Amino acid sequence: MRELAERELLDIWERGSPLHPVDRALLALHAAYPATSYDTLASWPLGARNRALAEVFASWFGAGLEAWAACDACGEQLEFEMNTRELITRHAGPAGAEPAAVVTVGAHRFRLPSSRDLALAAREPTAELAAVSLLRICWIGSGEAPSFSDREIDEAGEQLSLADPLAEARVQLTCPGCGHEWDDTLDLTLFVWAEVEARAKRLLLDVHHLARAYGWTEGEILALSERRRRFYLDTAYP
Repeated sequence: MRELAERELLDIWERGSPLHPVDRALLALHAAYPATSYDTLASWPLGARNRALAEVFASWFGAGLEAWAACDACGEQLEFEMNTRELITRHAGPAGAEPAAVVTVGAHRFRLPSSRDLALAAREPTAELAAVSLLRICWIGSGEAPSFSDREIDEAGEQLSLADPLAEARVQLTCPGCGHEWDDTLDLTLFVWAEVEARAKRLLLDVHHLARAYGWTEGEILALSERRRRFYLDTAYP
């Protein structure tokens, strides 16, 4: 994985702003792993993608991830912090074990979903239809995918989750107000992008202030080290 230059951060934010969250995540991953093609990244199982996103977050922004959730019992806002490196360890399978490439449910076989599969399923109008569409996309067989019973859908979802634990990162939370406990999904694609956007906007604001104070161009300002830039900002705007 390579580190990210500030110019590249701005480029990722500018190019990714109009994109779907799945494509934003792939854009960030491609910047971190430029030797891996975009098509290959899009074909990674979701667990592998999320593991890479957690590593990218830790490398670019630090391991600590701050988030909040609303208690689904009383509605109180709960702030919490996660360590992305610990998240990877927590959702990993047995030491040295790789996720099963194929899951069997009755007479049906399914491969692990990828970002490309997720983007296709996301076109459905509801979450329920998207889940069924994802199974049909990942079904292994000849011809058109069959219809699945409710039992098969539930079992396939459970088996896919067990086969690739980090495909859906979950965190256990306890409400400090009412004591309610629940599991929530941690969408790493959204957290990585939120940090990219926050850092890019903060950097552009620094450029704006320094350009106004000293008349420097964006290129000249970005060429400064962060320490020198902060000194000039503190001097111009004490």
